[in-house]
Amino acid sequence: MKKIILLTCVSALLVLACKGGSGETTSNAQGAGAAREAPEFVQLVAEGKLPPLAERLPKNPRVITPYEKVGVYGGDWRVAQVGGHLAHVHRYQYYEKLVNWTPGWGGIVPNVAESYEVSPDSREYTFHLREGMKWSDGHPFSADDVEYWFVDVVSNPQLTPSPNVKYRQGNELMKFEKIDQYTFKFIFPNPNGLFLQQLAQTGTLDCQYVPKHYYSQFHIKYNPEADNQAKAAGYPDWVAWTQAKGGVPEPDDVIYQNGERPVINAWMWEIAPGVGSASQAIAVRNPYYWKVDTEGNQLPYINRIVYDLLQDVEVLILKILNGEIDWMDQYFALPNNKAIIYENQEKGGYHLFETTPTEPNVAIIQFNLNHPDPTQRALFSNKDFRIGVSHAINRQEIIDIIYSGQGTPAQAAPRPGTEFYNEKLATQYIEYDVAAANAALDRAGLTGRDSAGFRLRPDGKRVAFTFELDVGRTEFVEMVQLLQNYLRAVGVDAQVRTMDRSLWEIRVRRNWEFDATIHRFGGGVGQAVLIDPRYYFPLNGNSVYAPAWQVWYNNPTGVGSTMKPEEPPSEVKRSMDIYNEIKRTGDTEEQIKLMQQILEIAADQFYTIGILWDANGYGIVKNNFKNVPPVMPFSWEYPHPGPENPCQFYIDPAIK
Repeated sequence: MKKIILLTCVSALLVLACKGGSGETTSNAQGAGAAREAPEFVQLVAEGKLPPLAERLPKNPRVITPYEKVGVYGGDWRVAQVGGHLAHVHRYQYYEKLVNWTPGWGGIVPNVAESYEVSPDSREYTFHLREGMKWSDGHPFSADDVEYWFVDVVSNPQLTPSPNVKYRQGNELMKFEKIDQYTFKFIFPNPNGLFLQQLAQTGTLDCQYVPKHYYSQFHIKYNPEADNQAKAAGYPDWVAWTQAKGGVPEPDDVIYQNGERPVINAWMWEIAPGVGSASQAIAVRNPYYWKVDTEGNQLPYINRIVYDLLQDVEVLILKILNGEIDWMDQYFALPNNKAIIYENQEKGGYHLFETTPTEPNVAIIQFNLNHPDPTQRALFSNKDFRIGVSHAINRQEIIDIIYSGQGTPAQAAPRPGTEFYNEKLATQYIEYDVAAANAALDRAGLTGRDSAGFRLRPDGKRVAFTFELDVGRTEFVEMVQLLQNYLRAVGVDAQVRTMDRSLWEIRVRRNWEFDATIHRFGGGVGQAVLIDPRYYFPLNGNSVYAPAWQVWYNNPTGVGSTMKPEEPPSEVKRSMDIYNEIKRTGDTEEQIKLMQQILEIAADQFYTIGILWDANGYGIVKNNFKNVPPVMPFSWEYPHPGPENPCQFYIDPAIK
């Protein structure tokens, strides 16, 4: 049976390198009275413009053990965002959860919550907040904020038509109980053995992002004039006003754009994305940040994070080569860029660090199985069609050309060496075999051809579809050029449409107005398989291959959804039922056995088409940028470097 663990890790997830990573302790080795602060805050305190540090820190701040050594204050962390979408901002400054992943993804540790308890049946989760913790404007952070978030946002159908699945079981929302100003409970109708892991992973508008004292001014319950004020501000009503201020779960980019909103992050916006010239965003040190190092110094060490907002990866690469980026591994870190980045280390004053892959695949083709056009839907839903496409792909050539020979052909599946490895799911239909591809497409009933040699659908139209791709994923854009040739050779006409990431999010992830796309992420190792099985059954909005089925699973009424829910086939429903069993048990061994059943079904259903498992990746770090582990897991669910506590990164002024 599941053990109750207090103040420590909950079940091992996956130990991936970095065992000597940025350690930490939850003890109060240095109390608030012993703490020191950044020089600019010392001056502000002396001028009476800021309260003394002892009044700004909680009674028991979280103590972070620096990875290498206690750092020094000062400097800018220069980084970039490419393509308009702001999700990666979360990695640098927004990963502050009630509980966080430990560095290296070895478990879970209290974070915003000072401690927690789990009931023996995994139904009740009690959290104790840090007494005296404050928002970035100095207002107390307390259980009142959590209550507002749950009662007035999550439980309000106008603001949250479909609450995130981690806060409910079926259609029944968890219950909230405030015990005192710093203590509260989340209570589920049934056991919920994955809840802490779900809290630690990235994503969704959690309670620590919603200050009551700020957002209540937009809420009709607290401000009877909210509708009139919203209209005066240019919004149709108070709901739209709240949404525009980032006070609702969707769209998530808005969370990162409101510089007025108080935060609990190490850095807060001075210039938010989209403000001013829109070429940069700048986040500055939060005077009320609630973490200190082992010598009592208030974190963070670094003064500012400066984001260059770019549209072109090539511009980012030039900035890296010129030494204008301090730490980064997104957008550019592809095998075909590694040689030039490696060769310019001395010139740019940086070196490379390593990332370990945790995803089930790095390029997953997803056809829209719920396509609004019935003929296209029938085509994409035909397993033989997908098998034919898979056999038509020369994966080794893609690996050689796009990934510089680094990688292994594979479908989207848990990786070898883990308890979830399923050989059939991982290796079926990966052979490059034009004859097998043609035979499968013939079995799919696509035997007719037009004068150009392309296959015909039953309605006499050409077998054709369009890949819709995020232009920032340059490897996918390059890959599609090869895919078009492979598919043309077996009579399938594949086109491509590239777009800004923000438009891709709307068309593919929210409105599902697409034929096919290519994406990555998801769980491929350890318990990441349990918390993000997006490719093994239609789990949530990330399972873009079956949007209507995942809506049926998560929001059967369809209220607030941009797509009408559709009841999926029986085998898909069986996987959903099994996953509900996983969430109801706290027994780790039972969870593994149940997940293995889902993987068997996924192998039979063959929802998506994978290309390869990647080799270890890389990133760049300036030589003067310190306290950075040399190896990190690469995953959106573990939004590195967030769990490594970027607040303890520092810039060594002695190194130029």
